[in-house]
Order: sequence, then structure tokens, then C-alpha cells
Amino acid sequence: MEKKTEKYDVVIIGGGAAGLTAGIYCGRARLNTLLIEKSLVGGLATYTNEIENYPGFPDGSTGLGLMELFQKQAKKFGVKFKGTDVQGVKLEGDVKVVETFRTNYEAKVVIVASGGKPRLTGAKGEAQYLYDKGISFCATCDAAANSGKTVMVIGSGDAAIEEGMFLTKFADKVIVSVMHDEGIMDCNEIAKGQALANPKMEFIWNTMPDEFVGTEEHLNGVVLKNTRTGALQTVPVDSCFLFIGYVPNTEIFRDILDMNRPGYLLTNEKMETNIPGVFACGDVREKFLKQVATAVGDGAIAGYAAEKYLAESEIFEDQIMGSELPGIVFLWNAVMPECRCLLPVVEAFEEKYKGQIKVTRVDIYKSKGLADRLNISEVPAVVFIKDKCIQNVLTGEISLEKIEALIK
Repeated sequence: MEKKTEKYDVVIIGGGAAGLTAGIYCGRARLNTLLIEKSLVGGLATYTNEIENYPGFPDGSTGLGLMELFQKQAKKFGVKFKGTDVQGVKLEGDVKVVETFRTNYEAKVVIVASGGKPRLTGAKGEAQYLYDKGISFCATCDAAANSGKTVMVIGSGDAAIEEGMFLTKFADKVIVSVMHDEGIMDCNEIAKGQALANPKMEFIWNTMPDEFVGTEEHLNGVVLKNTRTGALQTVPVDSCFLFIGYVPNTEIFRDILDMNRPGYLLTNEKMETNIPGVFACGDVREKFLKQVATAVGDGAIAGYAAEKYLAESEIFEDQIMGSELPGIVFLWNAVMPECRCLLPVVEAFEEKYKGQIKVTRVDIYKSKGLADRLNISEVPAVVFIKDKCIQNVLTGEISLEKIEALIK
């Protein structure tokens, strides 16, 4: 079967809070934008019954309700949606390709917002009680719903113990299943001491989940297996929180995009990856806090950076490198006095060589993208371009005479 090809300015992989926000920014910038989500638009947030810490919603919101608003806003700005699985990508070069079963989507920019999935225990019955049926992965999201209840936490790392202590503000009892010997945890010593001293926390050592049990509607117990003796112990609980790590959805980007050992993508503060024109945002990237609010921040930066990248690409290709005339590019920073005082010099040069030399001014105050493309690391600088190639570069002390010498 021959695949179809569709062309877009931007293709966003992943439809969680980060991807939807990036879509809103790209759509509002009037970029032809496609968002691909293989399952449920809204991502993991849609499985959260109550979100009370997202700004602007003092009465809280369901995760599904909040994500529906995100999607509605993205559609308002013309973002198109495709419900399919991405099978491969080709990200090098000016035109990127996102491959699905039936269609190859070509784009100038790709934003990776594929998120992650919580690491599961693999115990029996686990799949039946995920998310709204008793097994949760976010104490910050679901703690209030467990007021006055007995909950279990699986894990003993920093996240597990700190989130477990947070749960004690709501739950009557927090039972922690730890796979190590008594007193041994994977968290830092301060958190360990605080947890052991917390009267609401109870620890069951040398255990790991063997089975999750309950009714068809909801979890009501966890069967723990002793790692030393193999003995089984059923612990009645109202809900269970798994904090044994996340697995980022980055398999198709391995050996293409830079990532850390667990597989989270590495970006700079502009959400740029190691490949120009490819951005990453949300839970798929290495970051300190994974929440809807932080995903929105990532998505906003990625969407804005994508628009900036495309605008700079057009300037670079058409105005700077695409001119038939030889040209000079004056790179400056509007907040630097030494740059501003050179504007009359550049204007004098432009007037003197009108019709012979094309002059382009690039202010790097908000973005150094064009400077990076011209391999300029400091300003003020003047770059002479002829026959679509960089011929000479002038930095340091700049004068009319030196610019004229540059083009000889």
C-alpha cells in the first residue's frame, strides 16, 4: 500500500497538556498545525478525577473536563487532530517526516510531547484497577479524594516517601510496602527520618505486590508477597499509589534525539533538542516536576519557539541567503549601547551601496537563532555573504571603512 503524504508547518506528537498548549500557540500564530495522539486526547490528566491545583479553577476541575477545554481552544485556532500511532520519524534536514501506518506527515517543525507512562508492578489484577478504580500515580492530584481513608504506597524512593507523607495530610493511614530489609529505603535520609517518625505511616518490609484485589468497580486490598519467605499477606486498603518511576514514551526517538539513561529527552530552556527544528515539551523531557501546570509552561515555550524558528528560517533562507545581490548582515542587541551607536554607520553604508549590497539587520535581543545559524557568538558583528555563502565576518571595533574592506 502506497502511503499518502500530507504537509504541515508543525506536527505535534502527543496530545496531553503540553502538546495541546503547544498546539494552541502554534494555531494562534496561524501555523498549519497537526496534532497526533494515538489514544485519548488529554493524556494522563484525563484519568484524574479532581485537579485542584491548576490556576484559575478555584473550585477544581476533573482532568477530563480540563483537557476538553484545552482541546476546544486548540480547535478554535485551527489545529487539526489525527488519532493514530506514530511508527517512525525522520528528523534531520529542513523537512521532517512523521510516519504513521497510512500517511507520512511532512513538516518544517516537529514538537515531541509524547509524555510518559507510570511504571507498573506487573502484579495480578493490576490492569483492572488502574486510575479511577483504585490505583493512582499522583498524590498531589488524588490526595483529597482519600480523606479519612487507608491507602497504600508502593516504593521507597524520594517520590514515594515524600508523596506518602503528603498523603498523611488527608488519609487516616498510609501503609508503605518496601522491598528492602527493615530500615532500608531508597530515599534521602531526611525524608526517611521524617517518614519513620510520622504516626500515620506504617511500613511493611521485604514485600512487593503479588495481586490487587477488589470488586469489579474498585480496589479494596493488596496482596503482598514477602521477598524472603514467599508468604502472602492481604492488606485491606481503599486505594493504592504506585511510585516506582515513570517510563517516557521515547522508543522511536532512541539514537535520534539526545536523552538520558532512563530515556527522557534533553532540551534547553527553549525546549530545543539536539536537532534544529525539533522541540520537546512536557513529561517526555527531563524535568524537576511533572504536573499539568508545568506541562502547560513547556508547551507554551515550545509553541512560541517553533513559531520563532519558522520565522527565522524564512528570513535566513529568503532575505539573507536567498538574495541575488551580495549582502551584509548586521547582528546587534538593542539593549547594548555599543550596538545602538553603530546603527548610523550601517545606515550610511546602506545608503552608499544602495542597489549593490543588500543590508539586513538582525536584533538578537529576544532570540539568537539567526546568530547561531551564522555561527556568530558575540555582537556587534557584520557578516558578508556572496553567492549564498559566508565570505567574511567582522567583529570587535566596527566602522564604515572596515565594513567596506570586508566586501572587497
